Amino acid sequence: MSTSKTFFITGVSSGFGHALAEAAVAAGHRVIGTVRTEDARRAFEQQFAGRPGQAFARLLDVTDFAAAERIAADVESEIGAVDVLVNNAGYGHEGVFEESGMDALQRQFDVNVFGAVAVTKSFVPFMRRRRRGHIINITSMGGFITMPGIAYYCGSKFALEGISETLGKELKAFNVYVTAVAPGSFRTDWAGRSMVRSPRSIADYDALFDPIRNTRAERSGKQPGDPRKAAQAMLTLAESAEPPAHLLLGSDALELVRKKLETVRAELDKWEKLTRSTDVADV
Repeated sequence: MSTSKTFFITGVSSGFGHALAEAAVAAGHRVIGTVRTEDARRAFEQQFAGRPGQAFARLLDVTDFAAAERIAADVESEIGAVDVLVNNAGYGHEGVFEESGMDALQRQFDVNVFGAVAVTKSFVPFMRRRRRGHIINITSMGGFITMPGIAYYCGSKFALEGISETLGKELKAFNVYVTAVAPGSFRTDWAGRSMVRSPRSIADYDALFDPIRNTRAERSGKQPGDPRKAAQAMLTLAESAEPPAHLLLGSDALELVRKKLETVRAELDKWEKLTRSTDVADV
């Protein structure tokens, strides 16, 4: 039988965050979830009104970095120690690189990277001092593979993957684990109302990108991944005594990442001679 844990989950209004909050509470865990509006706060707490003392909502926009870095102290003093931090808040930006402005890039990284880092920095000192804890960063298969039209999104998820892996090495000695969870295509709002899209303006990209955009829109709501099953997988992950540094979710993610690794290996082999040519020659 699993031991009850306290989860802090950012972005519980929808998608993976909401599914995980529901699953965790149903399993007997305690959940503190962040939302961005007072209406969302009331709705979240009302949903779990029949489970007193198990679900709490906190107002937080993760791009308010000062507030994000204070949140752990407030939560730990008012509710108690957090065992599992889940950085879930995020969104997808879709747009051809040349057509997408710097403001879109800034916003994408503010939410997906800097917001997650600010919240993590808030909780790390408490976990380090307790010598226990688990940080789960929701990244994406787009943190391993790429496709035209989501350069900013992939860039943000590549960044969070790298930060997660490095942080895990820094915290391992303190019994604090970090796992980057990379979902494939799931039936969330990621490709629907939550996605921000740059307008099209350069005809040269029509043949490449228009079919990708159309297919993504058509498949929204029909993806192979079930968020409820992802939530159960993350609960299983949280029970692991030695969690992995990386965890893919979804058969599509597994297939695409394996293909990427094969391509990378072949390219390394092809260019090995030139790669090695830059070493200092033996004296």
